[in-house]
Amino acid sequence: MTTPLSFRIHPQDGPLRVVLVGAGGMGRTWLHTLQAADRVELAGVVDLDAALARRVVTEELGEAAGAPVVVGTSLREVAPRCAADAVINVTVPAAHLPVTLEALDLGLPVLGEKPLADGLAAAATLVRAAEQAGELFMVSQNRRYDRHLWSLRHHAAQLGPVGVLTQEFFKAPRFGGFRDAMAHPLILDMAIHNFDAARFVLDADPVAVYCEEYNPPWSWYAGDAASTAVFEMTGGTRFVYTGSWCSEGLETSWNSRWRLSAAGGSALWDGETAPVAQYADGRPDDARPTVPLPPAENTAGALAEFVEALRTGRVPMGECHDNLLSLAMVYAAIASSRTRSRVEIADVLGNC
Repeated sequence: MTTPLSFRIHPQDGPLRVVLVGAGGMGRTWLHTLQAADRVELAGVVDLDAALARRVVTEELGEAAGAPVVVGTSLREVAPRCAADAVINVTVPAAHLPVTLEALDLGLPVLGEKPLADGLAAAATLVRAAEQAGELFMVSQNRRYDRHLWSLRHHAAQLGPVGVLTQEFFKAPRFGGFRDAMAHPLILDMAIHNFDAARFVLDADPVAVYCEEYNPPWSWYAGDAASTAVFEMTGGTRFVYTGSWCSEGLETSWNSRWRLSAAGGSALWDGETAPVAQYADGRPDDARPTVPLPPAENTAGALAEFVEALRTGRVPMGECHDNLLSLAMVYAAIASSRTRSRVEIADVLGNC
């Protein structure tokens, strides 16, 4: 299930006409991303609350919206009316399955917000649906599109075989609402970003994990808000993640604090500024290959890669087969914590 699918190419001279599904907080963010994109045109907005969708379009875009945007409560209703070419799914996780299935059934490629789906079984269902439809389904892991993360990946490649990559994540957000009641708030809601970014930097896949979750006595979360996970990655590298969502003071970046130890030296990244590296051979950084840059930052980067994939057939980052491995890391870590044992990623995927 982890082999990239063969998806239909959508070559065309004009902009890609997209329907945005979900007009909440992330919907507003994506409206601005779509409006600023060169090769994309917002054709429609779908939300269960049609009045909200109309208000958001008016408030966020106003006269900048250009051609009229079709608004409705159903993708099956809106997509034909606006001659849509693709769907951007920014609904809540529980709606990822039905919305993406509907889009694929309509013959429309999908760029969805993380997570791929609300659970591994649903995720596997969507991967199979994308295969059957022959359409691209890509997940927007927007933190992959950070120029400093790309720089760290560059150092990792230059430093040779990596022994260990560590991430420290310590924040104390008081969200209120559903996160406070979740059983696994840190691992399930946040760590997908950290795990996926580690895969990107290491250019490696997960093999197995041992994880412990716990909840400090002062935590305001009902579920486990802290954890330590040790992943074995392909090539024998270890990725060690330690985090807490109830850690007041000296907080890290949302991107974590990183240290990479390799055969040819080490690299550090604070999650915000440019990473630093020390090479064992003493050669300066400027003597090494130029650091590549993402096509754009954040959601704009994911959108640019989605459009390029549909135009050229090049498999993008976040393609659903690949992203399934990042989601599997989350559920394998939870399973390991529950059983107090090492869990193989293949076993978790095999149960889908």
